[in-house]
Amino acid sequence: MGMMELILTALSLAMDAFAVSVCKGLSAGRVTVRHALTAGLWFGGFQALMPLLGWLLGVRFQSFIAGVDHWIAFVLLGIIGVNMVRESFRKDDEPVEASFGFRAMLPLAVATSIDALTVGITFAFLRVDILPAVALIGGITFGLSALGVRAGGIVGLRGKSRAELLGGAVLVLLGLKILLEHLGVLG
Repeated sequence: MGMMELILTALSLAMDAFAVSVCKGLSAGRVTVRHALTAGLWFGGFQALMPLLGWLLGVRFQSFIAGVDHWIAFVLLGIIGVNMVRESFRKDDEPVEASFGFRAMLPLAVATSIDALTVGITFAFLRVDILPAVALIGGITFGLSALGVRAGGIVGLRGKSRAELLGGAVLVLLGLKILLEHLGVLG
């Protein structure tokens, strides 16, 4: 996986956190720098941790499934991407809690980073250098989450569905690219 694919993956994974951060910014009323940094640390930290855990899991089983690893990467990225696209069309009526405390942020950080765990598993099969990858994912998510909180009042809920749609489409295309490269269709 090249640097461009890694950046696109990081941006795609960050879209859920960005969307939730926008909602947090909307619910907070008056947004402070502390709110933005808190969201960035929670979401960026978990987006970095989860692919590392997935990679550790994938490395343990890599030798058992080396012959079908490209299919696994294609299916996992496709499922995540299609789910994100589907979510982008869902009308979201549930309000986001205004608190930036531990009890509010932990479940959101875990929920938005589950996809990253699965991507981490595919990283093991694709032999991605994991430390720079998780640093990039965490850093991009930190920045977009902090920006999302700050922009929450401006972007509104329309930005949430567009971000999920774009992120999902990119993950589906990356999965397809991995499969086509393995099959020799793409050079």
